[in-house]
Amino acid sequence: MSVEATIRVQAADFDAAQEEALLTQGRRDVGAIVAFTGLCRDDDGALAALELEHYPGMAEEEIGQVARDALARWPLTGLTVIHRHGLIRPGERIVLVVAAARHRGEAFAAAEFMIDYLKTRAPFWKKERRVDGTDGGWVAAKDADDAAAARWENK
Repeated sequence: MSVEATIRVQAADFDAAQEEALLTQGRRDVGAIVAFTGLCRDDDGALAALELEHYPGMAEEEIGQVARDALARWPLTGLTVIHRHGLIRPGERIVLVVAAARHRGEAFAAAEFMIDYLKTRAPFWKKERRVDGTDGGWVAAKDADDAAAARWENK
């Protein structure tokens, strides 16, 4: 059976439990679901929100390509990726990856692969909005994120 990923880029929040339920509804072949939810954090109390910008159409296509790569690497029974855009406050959800498979190893690997690549390849930009009303600037890419994504290149 051919599996296609569900990809959504949206401003609205999402319900991770509902998304998991959609991947297993009426299925008896799913042995594992791994879900990753990324949240907006504020380490020092100065962040009012992150403003996430993206290129509509391009973001969905790039996420879709990475999802197709995941589906080609692992025998998944389902894959959902949701990435939010707009103003997101500390504690709010930003991204969801739900990977379903017959076995846990495949689900864990696919979910981790998706997140590593979303952090480095998806065309999203984050701008910090400070509680004092100032613009905190654009969030720079992290070398650790690039290194995490690079480990998948030879696998």
